[in-house]
Amino acid sequence: MPKLILIYPRWHKIPEQTEFHLPPHGPVCVAAAIPDEYDITFIDENVDPINFDQATDIVLISMMLTCQLPRGIEIAAKFREKGIKTIAGGICTMLHADEIGRHVDSVFLGEVEDGRLTRVLKDHESGQLAPLYDFFLNPPPIESVGTARRSILNREKYVYRGVPMVDLAHASRGCRFNCFPCCTGYLGGKVFRPRPIAKVIEELASIDNNRIFMVDNSLAQDKEWLLELFEAMIPLKKKWISHPILDDDEVLAKAAEAGCWYVYQAVFDTSDHIRNRIRRLKEFGIGVEAAVLLGTDNQSVDYIKKLVDFLLEIDVDMAEFSILTPFPHTPATERYEKQGRILHKDWSKYTTAEVVYRPKQMSPDELQTMYHYAWEMFYKELTQSQRMSRLFFKVLAKEIADGTYQPSLDKASRRTWQE
Repeated sequence: MPKLILIYPRWHKIPEQTEFHLPPHGPVCVAAAIPDEYDITFIDENVDPINFDQATDIVLISMMLTCQLPRGIEIAAKFREKGIKTIAGGICTMLHADEIGRHVDSVFLGEVEDGRLTRVLKDHESGQLAPLYDFFLNPPPIESVGTARRSILNREKYVYRGVPMVDLAHASRGCRFNCFPCCTGYLGGKVFRPRPIAKVIEELASIDNNRIFMVDNSLAQDKEWLLELFEAMIPLKKKWISHPILDDDEVLAKAAEAGCWYVYQAVFDTSDHIRNRIRRLKEFGIGVEAAVLLGTDNQSVDYIKKLVDFLLEIDVDMAEFSILTPFPHTPATERYEKQGRILHKDWSKYTTAEVVYRPKQMSPDELQTMYHYAWEMFYKELTQSQRMSRLFFKVLAKEIADGTYQPSLDKASRRTWQE
């Protein structure tokens, strides 16, 4: 039986975030496309060390974030020194294909389903591994996307304060929006590709976890599909979080009925539109974690101070602040490169916690200072743990009400959340 090591390189969480680890989604989707005859060892380097002396026939390196790239290159070098072939794939590889291609034996671009990864592995077995497999502009039929292979995960490592972390799943790929700081349109295509709802439900039902993170790029792209999806999710009684949901009464009501726990909602200004958006989500019993991008051209130091005050005023449950970061193949990067505003391309610092470009109305140092100010002021009265505990006990109440609560917490763990 051929041996394969699948590695998800470590990356450093930004200092302001609570230190916990979600089970990665990309690797479990990759694993589902690996033929059964392979003996797979999966290593999420964020929770487990790599044994570079472990016997293997090939190494797959799956990278999601740009800041994983330097470590991915180091990992590839160590295995190649031993004569072991390495293949890189994932979002980060797609964004940095030329660079990573200089450090691995083969680069895989695109999605792995419909037998594509199988073909690559067979080429390796026959000694004909190509330096590049480019499926980037030709995605597989969305019907070929099956249930992710979560059995590779070391579940004991994805626990925080006694609480198992949410599992990640997706019901669609692609995004018809082309947001300024986002590379999704480049990566997944600008065409919305919903999975067959029966397959989505089959996958969700197979997950032995009542709490799910639906990691779709956007749940705001097709109203009729959303209503059908949420209706089909209701009997599962899962509790889930997601990126923004279509701002429509019928959709929000159905999402809440289907178990929506809270959403990551972009907050980009202090307008009545945003105020009403947050109010409506909360009226439907859906919590809100504001995703706040700092450093856009309309923002000054005073603007960011007012934005933080606004978040407190409208009472969002949580807030996550990030610095606008010009990742490759985004509209932001195209503009900033033309304007000569990108300071450097040290990918290890492309974490969204460090300023790597020149803002319009502030100096880089001022933006960095305001980033720390935003985190400090928003969580000054209630800490992240306290705010998260409020959301957590709300979902517990919902689970108890519908009989899905799984008493996985002992009394000590409950006390740590209450503290």
